[in-house]
Amino acid sequence: MEKHLESAVGELSAMRTQLAELEASNHPFRNAYQKTVIAMQAQVLEIRDKLSELKEQFVEGCKNAVQSFKDKGIAALDNVARFLGIKPALENLRDSCDKGIAQDNKNIARIETISTEYHEAGRHLKNIGRAIIGKEPIQEAKPMGAVAKALIAPCKADRKCLTAIKGCAVKAIGALARLEERAEKPSIAANLKKFGEKVAQAAKEAPAPEKNAPTNAERG
Repeated sequence: MEKHLESAVGELSAMRTQLAELEASNHPFRNAYQKTVIAMQAQVLEIRDKLSELKEQFVEGCKNAVQSFKDKGIAALDNVARFLGIKPALENLRDSCDKGIAQDNKNIARIETISTEYHEAGRHLKNIGRAIIGKEPIQEAKPMGAVAKALIAPCKADRKCLTAIKGCAVKAIGALARLEERAEKPSIAANLKKFGEKVAQAAKEAPAPEKNAPTNAERG
């Protein structure tokens, strides 16, 4: 998860560089892209905080599990999933990733819309000039340009990073669920203890063995 987060931070750094270039050239995309960079920065910070919280809870949960094992022995391992206590943190991380992915989709759509409007406006201006000189108007605007594609690329890369982090969180949640399901079943130690108690109880309730009747020699 941390490796994917580092990649997202790298994409954010690239976006800041692109924003500086847009502002320096007074490009029409600069205001929209500034909003995109601010939104991405907020989501990266949120994911970082959620991941840090997850690590802290995992370490603390391991400490609690070890202490419980020292206090209660192997039976404590039946509740190891509860001692870890990281499921809520994993769920929060997953939800933050979902929110970040949705924001990336929104940012991509915003840039695409501005690009379309920009080229459409350019088409209208060109058609005015073409009409003056008697040329046929251009029917279709230019497709998305290189600048828009370059601005969208970090958003797509960030979305990929967040999707990977979410995948890790979902897998971990599934593993915890299976661990909790196993914990609900009686452990081997518990089964052995229960079996031993049944054997002991059966021995107590069993009738005492009858003594053999004395032989003729013994009677004499």
